[in-house]
Amino acid sequence: MKPPSHIVPNVFIERILTLELVRVTERAAVSAARLRGRGDEKAADQAAVDAMRRELNRLGIDGTVVIGEGERDKAPMLFIGERVGNGKGPKVDIAVDPLEGTTLCAKDMPGSIAVMAMAEGGTLLAAPDVYMHKIAVGPGYPAGVVDLDASATDNIHALAKAKGVAPSEITTLILDRPRHHDLIAEVRATGAAVRLISDGDIAGVIYTTDPAKTGIDLYLGIGAAPEGVIAAGALRCIGGQMQGRLILDTEEKRERAFGMGVKDPNKKYDVGELASGDVIVAATGVTDSALTMGVKFGPDVIETETVVYRSATGTVRKIAAEHREWAKFHLD
Repeated sequence: MKPPSHIVPNVFIERILTLELVRVTERAAVSAARLRGRGDEKAADQAAVDAMRRELNRLGIDGTVVIGEGERDKAPMLFIGERVGNGKGPKVDIAVDPLEGTTLCAKDMPGSIAVMAMAEGGTLLAAPDVYMHKIAVGPGYPAGVVDLDASATDNIHALAKAKGVAPSEITTLILDRPRHHDLIAEVRATGAAVRLISDGDIAGVIYTTDPAKTGIDLYLGIGAAPEGVIAAGALRCIGGQMQGRLILDTEEKRERAFGMGVKDPNKKYDVGELASGDVIVAATGVTDSALTMGVKFGPDVIETETVVYRSATGTVRKIAAEHREWAKFHLD
């Protein structure tokens, strides 16, 4: 039996690093979860950043952060271009969002995760911190079933036809932002349902990979470009489809993008261009969601749940862990 076309035949990253990545996102999630519901987004984010950086620097990799907390002058740790790891392993690209959904964590609302991606060096799009037009669907559909340049109406009808259902059976996930007012109205006019989220569009894109569980068939709208790259990594691991286009609407943004290697400011990237090569994505729940359980603190045990995607094998793993040694989390 031939492997699915999205699976890369050559495994570049050692398998052992899959579990090591889980440890990294677990540490970040637990650190952030200690501050759930406290209303302090910056403190929760910093706790996750500190934990993630500490664990990354223990890994046997020669890593470069290509998607991080921002530019070096704005992000003291896990900034774009920062070197991580002990320098003794493979050269890899690192994309991180130590706490996606900082507001969700601060308000103890569903959907916050600690997430990162690792890929062969030079294979993740080094996206500047700008917005991106995005569209995504899960696996099992013909190539090109949806297209970023088509209208929302056409995309919903095309997806419904491919799924063998009426448009009214399609649910689209969109970030709840004023900029999406017209998009939401157009989607609803087709008869399709709209699920709005306040934050967390990495998880939002990943929701399309399992509509039976999450209820989400299609992701549409404008979100952050760095998060788009991480989400594309997960989607590519299981054969999902995604397209994105950077929104470079000022000269300053275009210059920044060009400096990071973006040659065509109007390019429509597909999932394989956003994240190529051997990619591993790990996401640990901070708060509960359709993707993962959030961190649970018991009297003697900390429970975590992580989902891990790998492109080289087309594997998705759910890892539920019970941690009895709290000192490894560096908790006070």
